[in-house]
Amino acid sequence: MTKDIDDIAPRREDDAASRECGSCSGGCGQCGGCQSKTPRGNLHCYNWLGDIPGGFADFDMVEVQFKNTRKGFYKNSSNLQLAIGDMVAVEASPGHDIGQVTLTGQLVALQMKKANIKPDAEIRRIFRKAKAADLEKYEEAKAKENDTMIRSRKIAESLKLNMKIGDVEYQGDGNKAIFYYIADERVDFRQLIKVLAETFKVRIEMKQIGARQEAGRIGGIGPCGRPLCCSSWMTNFVSVATSAARYQDISLNPQKLAGQCAKLKCCLNFEIDTYVESVKRMPGRDITLETADGTFYHFKTDIFKREITYSTDKSVPANLVTISAERAFEIISMNKRGEKPEKLAVEGSEKPKERKEFVEIVGQDSLTRFDKAKKKKKKKKPQGGEPKDGPKADNGKNGGNNKNTAGQPQRQPKQQRPQQQQPLRNRQAKQLRHEPSPDNNKPKDSAPYSDNQQ
Repeated sequence: MTKDIDDIAPRREDDAASRECGSCSGGCGQCGGCQSKTPRGNLHCYNWLGDIPGGFADFDMVEVQFKNTRKGFYKNSSNLQLAIGDMVAVEASPGHDIGQVTLTGQLVALQMKKANIKPDAEIRRIFRKAKAADLEKYEEAKAKENDTMIRSRKIAESLKLNMKIGDVEYQGDGNKAIFYYIADERVDFRQLIKVLAETFKVRIEMKQIGARQEAGRIGGIGPCGRPLCCSSWMTNFVSVATSAARYQDISLNPQKLAGQCAKLKCCLNFEIDTYVESVKRMPGRDITLETADGTFYHFKTDIFKREITYSTDKSVPANLVTISAERAFEIISMNKRGEKPEKLAVEGSEKPKERKEFVEIVGQDSLTRFDKAKKKKKKKKPQGGEPKDGPKADNGKNGGNNKNTAGQPQRQPKQQRPQQQQPLRNRQAKQLRHEPSPDNNKPKDSAPYSDNQQ
């Protein structure tokens, strides 16, 4: 009968604005309006019975929250005017503790019933609203918690105890400290308590918690991008089994199914009831369908589309056919009557799936996008003789007569004489270049001039 704070955040802000003291900027810690603007914690709910007139919703029990997820119920024996967000000093053993009021009125009775608090249980009382001196001492005790936790871990390690101290919580007056630890087996920490009491000069209390409780106390961000459920709104921890993943057709990958506490994620149980109800309206997985083409076995089920895929082989996917749940029930009823349909799927119901071609828009998927483009090599022309395509036709510049005879040497193109284009730096090479060749006394360019002279 309680509503989560996320659903009533706007209404709560309006109520907080009406309760502000007016002389502060929203952070004095003395008025209900300022404290109600603190970050949301665990088990926060809206008192939707608080605006009932006539005092019908009044109740002498108050819900008080301490560090992280620890809460308690205390009796307002002094009839103090308390509002959600007030800091109060409550009875503790020994001394007093400082906490924040999170709920008042008749809803506290429902919360006590939900927490399984028996009527004959010992109920402690609220002393007073926290004063400035109480809050100052409370802040000093909180400042020592981190250093105390680190030092206590070193002490436990020196005593060779197989345990991990996950958190330390000081009482509001600083006279007592609660050490939360994790251990896989029973640990004899009597010597540890003596050493801790001598070191920190306070009363020591040891509380064993599980991995999920530790994650709830420390907090963090889950793979969904939101704060952990165990540290934000969950009230109790329910056992999670791998059958929850099987019902939802989730792959049994330990790395995906485990949370930050190294246990199965609590969110696996959130939708399991819906999946179980949906599976009941689907054909069983052990039912086989008989057709004229053969026997079909269950392969997979799509609960959201209410479609089932069947295979002709029991162990290997072969000749897969997907049909609706209604068609599967129809074939099951036909098999019970001794009839076999010709095909598993209805004719015309199977639409060929168009395979979409991959279109690369940006060009980031190419493996050779960073490689340098290779330059195309030019084809070398054959040296001497006619080209492969045959002699070039005369364009008529020489009057249509080809004066070069077969016996005379042809003029070589300039590209075939790289030695004449590049000057030689060696002096001897230059001298050899100007000397006449013994084999050919005439220069190579003399052939066309001799033709002109003739």
